[in-house]
Amino acid sequence: MTNNQKHVTEVTNQSIPIAISARHCHVNEEDFYYLFGRDAALQKWKELSQPGQFASQHVLTIKGPKGQIDKVRVLGPFRTATQIEISQTDAIKLGVTPPILMSGDLEKSESITLIGPHGTRHKTQGLIIAQAHIHMAVSDAAAFNVQDKEIVTVEICGDGRQLRLMNVVVRVSSAFVLEMHVDTDEANAAAVQQHSIGKLIKME
Repeated sequence: MTNNQKHVTEVTNQSIPIAISARHCHVNEEDFYYLFGRDAALQKWKELSQPGQFASQHVLTIKGPKGQIDKVRVLGPFRTATQIEISQTDAIKLGVTPPILMSGDLEKSESITLIGPHGTRHKTQGLIIAQAHIHMAVSDAAAFNVQDKEIVTVEICGDGRQLRLMNVVVRVSSAFVLEMHVDTDEANAAAVQQHSIGKLIKME
């Protein structure tokens, strides 16, 4: 083996559950009331896997230069800044070119128009393709020997297909439970199903 070659090893035998993150929108309070009306409430429809996070009963339309997508689910609770997460396939339909960014990193994000039942609001930023990421509790990060915001590679074990996804960011918090989030394009490429798992790998 030369100096330029590296050996691939699994970090641990522990598997990482994989969840498919479809297009959705996080909103701040100002945008929510503008879009849905002052009397609206961000009502829970169903809880999500991460503690305290939920899908609301509300949906909106997102519109770009070439098209629009209806029934985009609004998630809760409220965020400080409104953020819309879509896939590359969605971006082509809308006619936009959002960057792949970590959730919350909106400085270089794309503009988009939000259409609700009570108003339309053009956002000069907030549209992203979310970087694939792994939510980890502090104990999980210790078990995998990784740190918050570390970039890793994950081998996804889909239904009859395996795919290695690079540039996956680790997010560590005491409020998280172990789960990898991929968008619909990534999930389709890897044939991800409800039971699919990932294995963290590294180069040595």
